Amino acid sequence: MPSVASRTRGFGGESAAAWDVHMAATRRAARGEDILILSVGDPDFDTPDGIVRTAVDALRGGRTHYSETTGEPALRQAIADRHRGTTGQEVTADNVVVLSGAQCGLFSTAMCVLEPGDEVITLEPLYTTYPALIGATGARMVAVPQDPDGGFRPEIGAIAEAVTERTRAIMINTPHNPTGVVFTREEVEAIAGLCRDRDLWLISDEVYGTLTFDRPHFAPAQLPDMADRVVTVSSLSKTYAMTGWRLGWVIAPQPLAAHIGNLALCMLYGCPPFVQDAALHALTNDLPELDAMRDELRRRRDLVYDRLAAVPGIACMKPEGSMFMLIDIRRTGLTSLDFATGLLDAENVSVLPCTAFGAVAEGYVRLSLSVAPERLAEACDRLARFVAACGTDGREAAVGA
Repeated sequence: MPSVASRTRGFGGESAAAWDVHMAATRRAARGEDILILSVGDPDFDTPDGIVRTAVDALRGGRTHYSETTGEPALRQAIADRHRGTTGQEVTADNVVVLSGAQCGLFSTAMCVLEPGDEVITLEPLYTTYPALIGATGARMVAVPQDPDGGFRPEIGAIAEAVTERTRAIMINTPHNPTGVVFTREEVEAIAGLCRDRDLWLISDEVYGTLTFDRPHFAPAQLPDMADRVVTVSSLSKTYAMTGWRLGWVIAPQPLAAHIGNLALCMLYGCPPFVQDAALHALTNDLPELDAMRDELRRRRDLVYDRLAAVPGIACMKPEGSMFMLIDIRRTGLTSLDFATGLLDAENVSVLPCTAFGAVAEGYVRLSLSVAPERLAEACDRLARFVAACGTDGREAAVGA
């Protein structure tokens, strides 16, 4: 066939093998095997009923045609109002573009702020799609490893040293996937200061912004003098258990929002209006289910942490937010991939090898809190049994796998 565009080389990633464990687990579950799938962040909660009913009513009411390409005005205003209420940043509907999930928002932002040859600083471990969405623009991702023994917290000195004349943006994710770290105000202020001093964009991925347990989320938009350079990306996926609805947004300085809107015109031509009606209901009503879901995730976190903290040979990071927990398996002597593969083969539990998030996370696996407590308890028992079978250096488990 004729050649494809050279930019397609930027779409792929080097961490695809880490997802082989998850794909194998889903295939086995589809065959009816009793597999505990803890390798993906899809909450098991139902979307709140009021949201669903609003979407159904909208469908039956004929809300199935084109919508405004940047989002329905009422929804964009509701997003702006919510953002202003939580951050104090003065924004209007003109600062908001509604897109098909936060992933689409991150990609659209990258396409509109990055040039080929630019550099974007990210903090490693990092979400798996960041390399591809940055690479698709022709820019270069500069991943700054964060110290595992320091709890993967932002290392401001290392981030500052990574800034060069080519740096165009710093991209952060708080609460963080996969580590569960929630950046402190001081950490956010330091990163924002770098952006102000070096005239950089600060792209803030905040999809887990309301799923915090031990400290509140602090957004860069809460800081003064950041309105012209901060881009906030979020969605309804995690907080509202709406991963499959594909509804997210970007909040940006108005000139940038206009460019992202132009991209949405040729890429999406608007999101489904019945989904936007449901999103409007979600953002403008008090939904007790939200607190209940967050409280349940906190209980699950504590259950898993308490059980696994007592298992010799591994260590756990207690997440401050999100819906994941990192498990340090370095003392088993296995690689992340071998541990995850062996655990699936021996105990029918799938966790994600953290090499999917960058080389610095080798020696860790990520466990999702997205199944019921009794299933999580069973997973902990199976994982403990597998670790015990590893012996002191992992050779027995490697042979058994």
